Amino acid sequence: MSTAERRRWTADTRPLANDHFRRLWLANIVTVIGAQLTVVVVPAQIYSITGSSAYVGLTGVFGLVPLVVFGLWGGALADHFDRRTLLMVTTVGLIGTSAVLFWQAAAGNEDVWLLLTVFAVQQAFFAVNQPTRSALLPRIIDDELLPAANSLNMTVMMAGAIAGPLVGGMLIPVLGYAWLYLVDTVTLFATLWAVVKLPRLPVMGVTGGTPGLRSVVEGFAYLRHHPVLMMSFVVDIIAMLFGMPRALFPQIAHETFSGPAEGGIVFALLFAGIPAGAVLGGVFSGWVSRVTRQGRAVVLAILAWGAAMTGFGLAVAGADAVPDAHRFWLVLALAMLVVGGAADMASAAFRTTMLQSAASDEVRGRLQGIFIVVVAGGPRIADVTHGAAAASVGTAVAASGGGVLVMVLTVVVVVAVPVFWRYRTAAST
Repeated sequence: MSTAERRRWTADTRPLANDHFRRLWLANIVTVIGAQLTVVVVPAQIYSITGSSAYVGLTGVFGLVPLVVFGLWGGALADHFDRRTLLMVTTVGLIGTSAVLFWQAAAGNEDVWLLLTVFAVQQAFFAVNQPTRSALLPRIIDDELLPAANSLNMTVMMAGAIAGPLVGGMLIPVLGYAWLYLVDTVTLFATLWAVVKLPRLPVMGVTGGTPGLRSVVEGFAYLRHHPVLMMSFVVDIIAMLFGMPRALFPQIAHETFSGPAEGGIVFALLFAGIPAGAVLGGVFSGWVSRVTRQGRAVVLAILAWGAAMTGFGLAVAGADAVPDAHRFWLVLALAMLVVGGAADMASAAFRTTMLQSAASDEVRGRLQGIFIVVVAGGPRIADVTHGAAAASVGTAVAASGGGVLVMVLTVVVVVAVPVFWRYRTAAST
């Protein structure tokens, strides 16, 4: 394959020539691994304390409430205050809460409610940080490079989501929870350094007012008049709410595949499966920019996600029914997670492109806040629903049934709002 052909299919790295973006991106490589360690260690510690997937599922509630409240408010803040200053404050907050997680684990904490509370505070800082970071990107990167920059960011996030679970799952039995929380604390200083190096980024065009409820409502009003964007959020909520089985991974690793209760390699592989597929999808994402029927592409990607999660649940059922063939069923389960991750990356790429093409500068922070709430909130609600479902019907039925619901409900909403299926960009030249 020639160099020109490779560039048509692989990720565009031109945004890395920008000093500010490069520093943030390189810092992300370091910090995202630490952040993903915490994503793995928190449910592992909760499961170790309680032995219950229902309690693990409560991370969804304690993550969702601050995510919704502070994600929406954070988007309004990002449309009113200097974005560099806001990033500095929230990054320091993330460092502080991560340090508290280290402290409680080092002290041998057995109070699951303390752990969940600290996690909730950390998610509040995250919820303000993320829309601010997304809103400032067009200020430091040329418009034509924004899709490539977002693709690079998503690929790093997903790569960290692989490395974090793999490293965390294997090291939990060796180092314990406290040291892994400490890694997250230390690596966050890399992001703080990159943020300090940014120029001042006051919001252009702000004429006054306060970032309160009215400002948030204005963001929703803007979205209400763009049905294609609204539907892109709806189908993603369906995909994540019913199709994300991550709350079941500790129980599946322990009970179905005979891993240790505190973690282990199977636990790590399950958490890494979806991100691995997303990274593969991101590395070979050059084709995405040539698709013009973006609404149809999103729908097909979400249907593929639902089918993959159904297959994952059936693989778990097969392992429960035929325990002598655990290795085969585990490989199949992981393959389904990888396929699902690739489909999710494609869906995210198209939905992000839609949002960027519609958002004007004065509402960019608020729309990014809504985006963060939808993208990150859906999986957290899924943690609750899947955890509760597993307690009633078992992990296999909860996972496979969720995948079926994704496919059915996606078809229903597309039939109800056909403009989304028909949505397309201008023909490529």
